[in-house]
Amino acid sequence: MAVVASLVAILVFLVVETAPLLRGARVAPARALATPEAAATAIAVEPHASYLALAAPDGHVRVYAVESGEQLLDVAPPVTQDPLLVGAAGDAAFASLGADGRVRVQPIEWAASYAGGSRAVTPSAAPAIELALDVDARQVRALSARAAPDLVTAAAALGDGSLVVVRKTVQVNDFSGERDEKTERFVLPADEPLAFLALDPEQRVLYAAGGGGRLFAWELGADGAHGPDVADGGVPVTALALLVGGRSLVAGHADGSLSVWFRVHTGRARTELVRAHHFESQGAAIRALAPSGRGRSFLALGDDGALGLYHSTSERVLWRGNAGATDGRALAFSSRGDAAFVSRPGEVRSFAVANAHPEVSLSSLFGRVWYEDYPEPAYVWQSTGGSEESEPKLSLAPLAFGTLKGTLYALFFAIPLGVLGALYTSQVMDPRLQRFVKPAVEIMASLPSVVLGFLAGLWLAPRLERVFPGFLAAVALGPLLALVAGALYAALPARFTRRLPVGTEVAVSAVFLFGGAALCLSLSPALERAFFGGDFSAWLREATGANYDPRNAIVAGVAMAFAVIPIVFAIAEESLSNVPRTLSAASLALGATRWQTIARVVLPAASPGLFAAVMIGFGRAVGETMIVLMATGNTPLIDGSPFNGFRTLSANIAVEIPEAPQGATLYRVLFLSALLLFIVTFAANGLADVVRERLRRRYSGT
Repeated sequence: MAVVASLVAILVFLVVETAPLLRGARVAPARALATPEAAATAIAVEPHASYLALAAPDGHVRVYAVESGEQLLDVAPPVTQDPLLVGAAGDAAFASLGADGRVRVQPIEWAASYAGGSRAVTPSAAPAIELALDVDARQVRALSARAAPDLVTAAAALGDGSLVVVRKTVQVNDFSGERDEKTERFVLPADEPLAFLALDPEQRVLYAAGGGGRLFAWELGADGAHGPDVADGGVPVTALALLVGGRSLVAGHADGSLSVWFRVHTGRARTELVRAHHFESQGAAIRALAPSGRGRSFLALGDDGALGLYHSTSERVLWRGNAGATDGRALAFSSRGDAAFVSRPGEVRSFAVANAHPEVSLSSLFGRVWYEDYPEPAYVWQSTGGSEESEPKLSLAPLAFGTLKGTLYALFFAIPLGVLGALYTSQVMDPRLQRFVKPAVEIMASLPSVVLGFLAGLWLAPRLERVFPGFLAAVALGPLLALVAGALYAALPARFTRRLPVGTEVAVSAVFLFGGAALCLSLSPALERAFFGGDFSAWLREATGANYDPRNAIVAGVAMAFAVIPIVFAIAEESLSNVPRTLSAASLALGATRWQTIARVVLPAASPGLFAAVMIGFGRAVGETMIVLMATGNTPLIDGSPFNGFRTLSANIAVEIPEAPQGATLYRVLFLSALLLFIVTFAANGLADVVRERLRRRYSGT
């Protein structure tokens, strides 16, 4: 009862830790902030969602405290500008186009200070940056701008279908302090009038969409613009936004659906704009989009006031509801993903968002996912990236595949040696010799797996790489040599073999096996020259396209088999020894030979125990950690080649858990891996027990 209670407690704990992964988000109205604006056209949110910056249609930028509603700052545009278009220009900046054709980018700074253990934020307006477009401002249909200390870019879509891009680079001499400014202006033709523009944070790619549903992407450089890459979305685009990192483009459509696009390399320095993810309609046409600043989550606001929360990578619809703002103009999502804001005439409505694990879904854990910069959907495990903008890649498929791969290679060596060795020991070997064999096998079982992994990774792997053709020959010839040794010993006269010491047949077989293996290994260079052109690794790469990794599945399989063989041998030998001797004696008395008795009487009677031995060995191999960790390349790949490494679920837990923040998505996914291991081993043991019981009833006649 204590054992059962412990197993149930472990199962409950694992389920409790992993259950939040598939829980949806919660979005609840928080408060309404009164504002004098008719309706803000863009919103910037302070990282902790304590302050808001609103851009009004008249070009004013006002900053408010969310809690108190107090206006802290009012930045007015120049009297001469008379803004015609006002929008966002990054996370905390606004762009406005004046009647004079000049674009003005107004950054807002959130200066944080810590005094007395509390955090204080002082919002301020940084110096504005201006750029001349030299166009008739009344013809501009869409505007996008970005500003950095050394580069400013503005793009405007005109009513005639053309696209004007102006870039200003600034270089400052570190010694003299001189500023060297260079302005470039170029016009890009488009096949149709453009209604939406989006410039990536690095100001290298300009995205656009027209009313007909087509999307465009130009690559901007010092020598001008290249492209465009063109894709047809099929449905008219009504909103456009870039997710964090600037690689994924979210398009809202007139039918209320959403699609996510990014550029992929197709070879020969060519790129293509592809639709990687799609979300079904949430109702009316999408009016506004707001990406999160730390993940691939984003908000979508419809013309009917419907509000939806989505995640691009996992393709999860996290939440859908109503914002109560059919006249909403602008939408914002805090960088921490815990607050949302919708502007409407005279107020800004805020919403509290609880969105703990949006990047996890059944499809992202076990299915192919199309990640940014990947040419096609793939199974990928990559828990960390180069920056916070990296896309989460938490597919368990390569880890599950690696677990099965390592288990199969271990059982490939362990089952024949363990079962046949147990068969010979229990049915043929002299009892006086058994007293030495069984303790030797028990000593094998006592070896720590970390020692086996250490030896396999640092001693066996480099040596096996040098003599691998000889190793293949030894494995292929091993069974044949054992049969030859047995046949030769059996051919000796009985009067001669009776005089030999106990265990001579074992010694003869060992001489043949080890002598043959030594011969094969010594002839490995000759075999490599004769069959593989003198270099097995090069031949393998040219013939199959696969690489030879010294720490591969074969090395891990040999080391894991050394750990599994004692378990399989012990259980199988015990099952075979427990077959009543009266059955064997009756078979022999009826004229059957010893091998006929073993094959037709002993093995069927012991089959329940043999199957249990195999399944318990399977469970032991599935849960192995240290050997896999040290003897393989530990690479999470789906590759059936025996010459490549792999990563198992258990080894992945050992590698990742020290760096996983408690309660974070990675932490819970690792517990999900543990739950999968628990289920697999429990199912294997349960299946073994069921089959064992059926076999026992079948051969016992009950």
